[in-house]
Amino acid sequence: MENFTPWTSLAGGALVGLAATLLLVFNGRIAGISGILAGAMLPRDGGRGWRLAFVAGVIVGSAAMFAGRPALFAVTHGRSLGAIALAGVLVGVGVRMGGGCTSGHGVCGTSRLSPRSLVATLTFVFTGALTVFVVRTLGGA
Repeated sequence: MENFTPWTSLAGGALVGLAATLLLVFNGRIAGISGILAGAMLPRDGGRGWRLAFVAGVIVGSAAMFAGRPALFAVTHGRSLGAIALAGVLVGVGVRMGGGCTSGHGVCGTSRLSPRSLVATLTFVFTGALTVFVVRTLGGA
């Protein structure tokens, strides 16, 4: 358990929860990142400004963290850029098929006890665990 980081994990989870709560309280919106990003690129309801600000905050926050603690971003998995790109595309397809992502369903939906979000989150977790098992077993990693 060399990567066990309970305090930083707790702080990160609290910040995600706080951000989701603030967005819901002040904007009446669920913090589903895939929906926010899609709405920023193809706005339908006139809410492009807050979506762009949210996406910019994610990017700026990540850049600030990289500037302050670049070791956290070290690539240690040994996967090729092509494999990482394929994984990203598959996640994107899954997000569209599942009608949302882990932030919308996992953070916001499960806290509201949404049956749809509970099923989606269980599916995400099961599929992720199965993927890791298959890649490590059949992929030789």
